[in-house]
Amino acid sequence: MKSKSSTNTSHIGRGLTLLTLSAALFALMGVLIRLASHSVDNATIVFFRNFTGLLLLLPFVLMKGPTFLKTEKLWMHSWRAFVGLIAMYGFFYAIAHLKLSNAMVFTYSSPIFIPLVAWLFLKERMTSLMWLAALVGLAGVILVAKPEQGFFNVLSVIGIVSSFLAAMAFVTVRALTATEPVTRIVFYFCLIGTLFSSLPMFWHWRAYTPQELALLMGAGLLATTSQLCLSKAYSYAPAGKIGPANYLAIIFAGIFAALIWHEYPDQMSIFGMILILVALVLCMPRSPKISA
Repeated sequence: MKSKSSTNTSHIGRGLTLLTLSAALFALMGVLIRLASHSVDNATIVFFRNFTGLLLLLPFVLMKGPTFLKTEKLWMHSWRAFVGLIAMYGFFYAIAHLKLSNAMVFTYSSPIFIPLVAWLFLKERMTSLMWLAALVGLAGVILVAKPEQGFFNVLSVIGIVSSFLAAMAFVTVRALTATEPVTRIVFYFCLIGTLFSSLPMFWHWRAYTPQELALLMGAGLLATTSQLCLSKAYSYAPAGKIGPANYLAIIFAGIFAALIWHEYPDQMSIFGMILILVALVLCMPRSPKISA
């Protein structure tokens, strides 16, 4: 019979493995988006990301029946989809125009802003550690954004605003999970995101090559699979124990970018990434101390 400690170790190992896989898949998604962006516009990439997720979830929803879609929080689902969709446009634009590792930094820096957003909109208390994490993380983001090139250049502003909007979406999801199952939340995001993203995509619609379709659908498949792996990982172990492994996506993205495009982060970007990683670790929940 296995001891409790060995079982916990096994669960943490599974969680770390799944989270590492999730990070690798997300970095690969960034590679496909970058490749697709050479000939496909940003609006179309965002549409296919949502549409692919919708197609993957549709059979599950049909199996559950129409009662599964019943919700009293449609306005919250809509708000989450609205801010999340704008953030997605920004992230994918950054992936197409920045070094891949730098773009991933903006994508993964959104947790730094979550306590601040929760403080502003949900009136949740900000501890001194949270303020420290926010300041350290913001310093890291500024270094990655390259202040010597002008902090308020378009790409930097897009990346930072997208991170803040993604944090707003995450806080909304946290409020939704009190009454809504995760699959319903993701389905409504993909459904509303597909409907809204189809409007700007319509003006760019054309016949796409098989290679373009493979890249677009592949990016959506990788993103959805990455989210499933992430959700499963957190079912094995708490975020405080395995969460930092999620940010391996930045390292994976750097490796892929170096191999494919010969992109290498400079010293300032590396230092900024380290600061962001420190801030993210500070954001992780702490396990309560056990008194003797």
